[in-house]
Amino acid sequence: MSAVGLALVSAALFGSMSVALRFALKQRPDPEAGALATTLVALVPCGAIAVAGGEWHGYVWPFVLAGLLAPGASQTFYVLAVRDLGPSRAAVLVGMAPLVSVTIALLVLGEPLTAPLLAGAVLIVLGGVALAGERVRPATFRGIGAAYALVCTVFFATRDNVVRSIATGTDVPPQLAASVTILAGAVAMGLFLLARRGPRAVSDTRRALRPFALAGLVWGLSYASLFEAFYRGRVSVVSPLVATESLFGVLFAALFVGRSELVGRHVVLGAALIVAGGMLIGAFR
Repeated sequence: MSAVGLALVSAALFGSMSVALRFALKQRPDPEAGALATTLVALVPCGAIAVAGGEWHGYVWPFVLAGLLAPGASQTFYVLAVRDLGPSRAAVLVGMAPLVSVTIALLVLGEPLTAPLLAGAVLIVLGGVALAGERVRPATFRGIGAAYALVCTVFFATRDNVVRSIATGTDVPPQLAASVTILAGAVAMGLFLLARRGPRAVSDTRRALRPFALAGLVWGLSYASLFEAFYRGRVSVVSPLVATESLFGVLFAALFVGRSELVGRHVVLGAALIVAGGMLIGAFR
């Protein structure tokens, strides 16, 4: 499959993961244990593909660092965002990652500011304004979820910059890289949960495995597709397509969650503006 197809598959799977998390949280309202369970399950498809490929070589430590950022530091915040905002709104706000990513690149890596990047940034900000302007929200909506989503977005964007810089000059196979990233994140989350809950963390995570299994499976496949896409295609091609995950999140939430999600014109407009801005930034970076 080409980089274009893999990027779109990754985006669609990530959007469906948001909806699966919503259903999982109804069965087991434990975001911290659920985030760890999701990550452990996600390791299964990536690890299986890596084993099937039979390629185990290269310097993997840079991917450990990427994994500490996301999913290590990000996944719990994302599950909390889905709980408090709903899958569609969480997916839309996480779609702001290209803006954060290019900001990091401008400030830290010294990339030049160009007109398309500025226009993309304006579109993303307008998308956020559209989302903030909605007056009708679900009964379960909590504003703190927006903060969780934005914190998660910072970790996603930082991870993307790290992975992009590594992928251009490494001989580590993509599925091994994805597996190492997820494993590092799972270890970080496991240590965090042990520090907070002690031995009870093990039983809590075990009870979360079944309800969060579907979310973990689709997320693991999304991760596998994402790494394959970054290895096969230019960032300027892959990144804009991956940004469509916000639209997929809104679409799947409307289809499977139904009226309780209250996907109105503000959510759709916000998603469209943010995706357009992300695609513009990705295409001209």
